[in-house]
Amino acid sequence: MVQYKSLGNRLFDGSIYALLTVLTLVCLYPIVHILFASMSNPGELVAHKGLLLAPLGFTLDGYKLIFRDNALIVGYANTLLYVGLGTAINMVMTIMGAYVLSRRELFFKKYIMIVITITMFFGGGLIPWFLLMKDIGLYNNIWAMVLPGAISTWNMIILRTGFQALPQELEEAATIDGASQARILLSVIIPLSKATLAVIFLYYLVGNWNSWFNAMVLLQDRAKFPLQLLLKEILVANDTSAATMGSAGGVVIDSAGSATAYRELVKYCTIVVSTLPILIVYPFLQKYFVKGVYVGSIKG
Repeated sequence: MVQYKSLGNRLFDGSIYALLTVLTLVCLYPIVHILFASMSNPGELVAHKGLLLAPLGFTLDGYKLIFRDNALIVGYANTLLYVGLGTAINMVMTIMGAYVLSRRELFFKKYIMIVITITMFFGGGLIPWFLLMKDIGLYNNIWAMVLPGAISTWNMIILRTGFQALPQELEEAATIDGASQARILLSVIIPLSKATLAVIFLYYLVGNWNSWFNAMVLLQDRAKFPLQLLLKEILVANDTSAATMGSAGGVVIDSAGSATAYRELVKYCTIVVSTLPILIVYPFLQKYFVKGVYVGSIKG
């Protein structure tokens, strides 16, 4: 049956679509601007005012410069290491903690959850935290980027709630068949929690990829710096000297004005390079996102 909408309903629907279109463009334009700027001629880019709707004198000189810089390449490799190792540890620790806390037969479960939840709101402060990290040997090594954030209380609570939402009868049937707790977790709980696990994985992946504070505080050796810390130096401290001196692949920088122009270009190119992997991964996990958040929130 065809349903006819009144004029008021059609005007309302049209206004909603128009509003969503405007919001989409507002959110999308900064990404497009940075992408076009990274492929623009540096001189024209610096002189340009207003909206940027296409590359200005298309060139890839900025990407040639940043990939010539060994520090950025090493930083990229470090970030991949920290993200891979860190996310693996995050997922293992969170799954184990969430599974234990989801057990209905766990003694003092309520009080354990209270103690765990308190850690979300109270901490010892930056200086005691730094002294602790240094005393336990997490200063200036790769574990400083992995172990301090090995588990997120919030993510563990979401996953625990998702585990609790699963039918208890499945676990009882597995127990009757002689399955151990480890077998129940691996063969029953995890396969049924793929959506929630995908959300938690995405949270950890993005968090580890964007992590720079631990590196700034705990890492002294620049050879261990992640890409995001180098990006912070480029954007905040305006330190692009390593990537804007000399020549690379035919790109010659021979004046202060050119150096200033290329400095801006390098900023845009570095942002694109550091953001692109997450933009590529997200669409593959997006289909699980809404379902996983919903399942992790329906039961407390």
